[in-house]
Amino acid sequence: MTALLARLPLFLILAAISCVAMMVPALHALLNDDHTIARSFLYYGLIGLAFIALIGITLSARPRRSSSDLANLLGLFLTFTLLPVFLALPFYEGLGTTAFVNAYIEMVSCLTTTGATFFDAPERLADSLHLWRGIVGWLGGMLMWVAASAVLAQLNLGGFEVTATAEPGQGGTRLDQFQRAGAAKRLGRSAVALVPIYSGLTVILWLCLVVGGDRPLVGVIHAMSTMATSGISPIGGLSEARSGLAGEMVIFLFLSFALSRLTFSSDTMTASRPGLLHDPEFRLGAALVIGVPLLIFLRHWLGALEVQDDENLSNALRALWGGAFSVLSFLSTTGFESGDWDVARGWSGLSTPGLILMGLSLIGGGVATTAGGVKLLRVYTLYLAGQREMERLVHPSSVGRAGARSRRIRRQGAFVAWIFFMLFALSLALLTVIFAAFGIDFENAVVLAIAALSTTGPLVQAASEIPIVLVEIEPMAKLVLGAAMVVGRLETLAIIALLNPGLWRS
Repeated sequence: MTALLARLPLFLILAAISCVAMMVPALHALLNDDHTIARSFLYYGLIGLAFIALIGITLSARPRRSSSDLANLLGLFLTFTLLPVFLALPFYEGLGTTAFVNAYIEMVSCLTTTGATFFDAPERLADSLHLWRGIVGWLGGMLMWVAASAVLAQLNLGGFEVTATAEPGQGGTRLDQFQRAGAAKRLGRSAVALVPIYSGLTVILWLCLVVGGDRPLVGVIHAMSTMATSGISPIGGLSEARSGLAGEMVIFLFLSFALSRLTFSSDTMTASRPGLLHDPEFRLGAALVIGVPLLIFLRHWLGALEVQDDENLSNALRALWGGAFSVLSFLSTTGFESGDWDVARGWSGLSTPGLILMGLSLIGGGVATTAGGVKLLRVYTLYLAGQREMERLVHPSSVGRAGARSRRIRRQGAFVAWIFFMLFALSLALLTVIFAAFGIDFENAVVLAIAALSTTGPLVQAASEIPIVLVEIEPMAKLVLGAAMVVGRLETLAIIALLNPGLWRS
């Protein structure tokens, strides 16, 4: 079986993993006497494995070709666009009360770790279907974690282009043992190194949530959603979880992994000064997590004098915690709301804090993490460039204080970061116009575009004054939403690299 998998392209390997994963909801449904759902997942999983095995046997007769990084990038694109068609089949058959396009976009949303759902009422889905949503989101997060190290970093994409010496889409000049290995070997080595960490952290978080009072199913889905930053929940969010404040504190700790790639890498700006405290991404993320809740908290006295609430220590602490948790959650593009978020909104007098949440989601988390958005490293690079330009206004002939590497980040790195930011802004504007053309009002069109491009699906419920009901939008608008999720997950520079014939010839 291992030899057959080695012959398969990345897309089919991921499909085989998905077929094996289907056995989990099949077994869960069988134990709960839901035989319709159990049969759907079991049959499709077995059919998929048989089909992939036949393809592997066919390819084994051909000379083996080494895969390239661009081929693996194409495999990622196919995974996010075509694989959800197969993933949606057992979900569609098991549910039986929705259109296939809804099931397909639901799986795109899960696999891209966006987490936007067409089923606002959690009770509409059986527990086994909720479990499948959580598993697909968890696999999507694991895929991006591995691919960031083995594929995107090698092509100087996904945020690595800011500090790399080569152009985006091309390999760098540093040739260490990891880079000299073939693309397939790099993927294997990254998977071996990262999957146990990813799985172990998920199990630890699950046990903590169960000890805190959550049902095992709720705990495991919330744990998988936290690690994948997908925000998928079988009960409508953390406010309904039994683990309460203790569970939120544990999730808060694990969400901090989305602020920095230093859990497994030190290849961008920390080689000379290792350590989490020297990582600019983590420091910028921590500043936002501390600063934004404090501004919301202080607004109780500074800008909301018309709000007449009983001021007490309990409400103050709950408001501060609700703000801090929700800020980190949306900054990491997870989208969980704290159970005390309503207290924070009431304390500050913010009736519709959607603009703050959308801004945090646009910034996003760290490079080479499961978080989406523009990424903290790009924002930090633009900040350095702006700081240097202001210094030059005062001292036009000055020389930058930092070393050559930092100066390069402020020049070429800032230029590439600005290009990405402009592409992101253009994509956001284009999507807003397209959604508006389908009859969606401007505010909701902006929310949908930001939610898709930043892979923060819960914005659909949290950012608007009235939650957006996705199932009611036009079918073509749903397909555009799914395409935007793929673009937000892979990023525009990666899509451009795939469409550039010169890179394929090089």
